[in-house]
Amino acid sequence: MSVTKTTNPWTALAALCVGFFLIMMDTTIVNVAIPDMLADLNADLNGITWVNSVYLLAYAVPLLVAGRLGDQLGRKRVFVAGMAVFTAASLWCGLSTGVGMLVAARAVQGLGAAIMAPQTMAFIGILFPAERRGAALGAWGAVAGAATTAGPLLGGFLVSSLDWHSIFLVNVPIGIGGIVAALRLLPGQQEKRSHRFDFLGTVLCGLGLLALVFGLQNGAQYHWGTVVGPFTVPEFIGVGVLLLVAFVFWQHKNTAEPLMPLGLFRYRNFNAAVVATTTICFSLMGFYLPLTLLLQSVLLQTPWQAGLLMVPIAVGAGVMGPIAGTLSDKISGKWVVLTGFVLFAVGITMIALTASPGANLVVLVVALAICGIATGIAFAPIANVATGDLPPQLMGAASGVFNLTRQVGSVVGTALVSVLLQAELAGAPTTDVAARQGLAHAVGSSLLLPVAVLVVGSLACLAMTARKKVEVVVPTQIPAKASA
Repeated sequence: MSVTKTTNPWTALAALCVGFFLIMMDTTIVNVAIPDMLADLNADLNGITWVNSVYLLAYAVPLLVAGRLGDQLGRKRVFVAGMAVFTAASLWCGLSTGVGMLVAARAVQGLGAAIMAPQTMAFIGILFPAERRGAALGAWGAVAGAATTAGPLLGGFLVSSLDWHSIFLVNVPIGIGGIVAALRLLPGQQEKRSHRFDFLGTVLCGLGLLALVFGLQNGAQYHWGTVVGPFTVPEFIGVGVLLLVAFVFWQHKNTAEPLMPLGLFRYRNFNAAVVATTTICFSLMGFYLPLTLLLQSVLLQTPWQAGLLMVPIAVGAGVMGPIAGTLSDKISGKWVVLTGFVLFAVGITMIALTASPGANLVVLVVALAICGIATGIAFAPIANVATGDLPPQLMGAASGVFNLTRQVGSVVGTALVSVLLQAELAGAPTTDVAARQGLAHAVGSSLLLPVAVLVVGSLACLAMTARKKVEVVVPTQIPAKASA
């Protein structure tokens, strides 16, 4: 197809954000529909749990490969292909009549998400010069925060108004619009390069991530000691770690073109940003499970009411993301990120201290607003810091690694907070009032783990170096090559 002679980077970013919004929203939108799925599909909790687990697995495992595919085949081609797969799988999910069919469709949907995600961040590195990249990554980070919190809100509304099928079918028209926008607005491949495919690295990385993420995501479900196939859950995790160690060793030995160039980790800011993004994603996803229990099981809010109470998170993240991104272009990004981490820890601590059946909703809303503002401030500058010093040829691999650490952090956070919650609830009273009080105590205690992890992330922020501000006059439009 033909494209215009110039591509406006901001309209191109808007097309990318459509796909990224859908990816992030579908990590959380399913939770509020679980009771309806259990009843309608005549399934047990184990089967419905896999509706979420398989999406996270299929999303996490191929991320490194998908980042390199964008380098090899063209980021526009790969992004559009991922969007098409995701949209078609969403339709399949919405038409599913059994839990097996739904789990299979969610696996394909996760694969589409994995294909898309690294291309969004890598494209930003192409569309925007380093001196102006902060605002763009701010918008990108704001989309991540807003979509994650919009999931329960939109899901609660759709399930209450229609049924659980609608949470997947809503993706279809949005996805089609996103494909059209991407074809029209994204520039084609800027540079043709031949790449060698790291087959051994792909196998080691894929199997290692599959075993590790499976074990962490499903450990609580299988009670950590149950045999699943040939291994117990801890053995799955151990095998995953060993395979990933072998993967890193092979990346060091591979002198051709490794899947994950270890040269990435010579950049101090990239290393610090990887640690920081892992910890904040751990804390964000670990925060949502106790928060949902607090709102619905302790405070007895309906899914729709609970979603409304989460609106301050989405608004705070959406407003502050672009502002923080722009600010990180003007001053050192490390201080912007650190501010977000500290505020997030403050907001979670407020919720932990006030968690009770009689919690003041005004205080809770203020704390949620602080959490939203904090995530908006933190997410965008992390990406800006991570990519600010990297050469263009490493952007695809860097995007894969960065998105992978986000996803692994999310999985680990969800798993460990779930384990802590279960430990806190062991032997708790079962009568109504006492059970709500016991659950509130468990919620408050479990929320302290994300706070502690945010302290580690804050130390990573302090390890970041300041990037010198360079005044460069940049045109508002960039040339575009022929369409991919």
